Amino acid sequence: MTAAPPRPVDVHALPAMLTALRLPSIQRHWPTLAERADAEGWPASRFLAALAEIELADRDARRIQRHLQQSQLPGGKTLATLDFRALPGVPRARIEALAAGDWVETGANLIAIGNSGTGKTHVLCAIGHALVEAGKRVLYTRTTDMVQRLQAARRDPAPDTALAKHDRFNMIL
Repeated sequence: MTAAPPRPVDVHALPAMLTALRLPSIQRHWPTLAERADAEGWPASRFLAALAEIELADRDARRIQRHLQQSQLPGGKTLATLDFRALPGVPRARIEALAAGDWVETGANLIAIGNSGTGKTHVLCAIGHALVEAGKRVLYTRTTDMVQRLQAARRDPAPDTALAKHDRFNMIL
């Protein structure tokens, strides 16, 4: 049995194929990258790897953006904007270790105690932002809102489905 000869490739159908495969970043970047690959004599595998890297990086960025929106974290309260000099009692290394998120997988709790205006919310939100960037799911909510959700879930005929929405988060602030 002989193999059928390969059929010709229709490059003009590529945008439609990439849309059907849900590869928007490859669709956006392939013409420019193809010109560069042709000019520099790249092998096909290098061209394909470069396109795949672009797609993966863009998907990661979109995932982080989507998780930041879902987290409802206030903007601007990140590690970059945290004034560590205003927190003399909390070592910077400790906050950065918490932001790394190793403790999240163990199910440990994080409790911030202090007077009003001492930076507890900023520190926790900064840790939350860092965790989202590290691939964790975070939800920022007021305690009263969470209590109301839990009370509503208790009255719900299917409380497990109402509570399951919160199970997808690694951390609730």
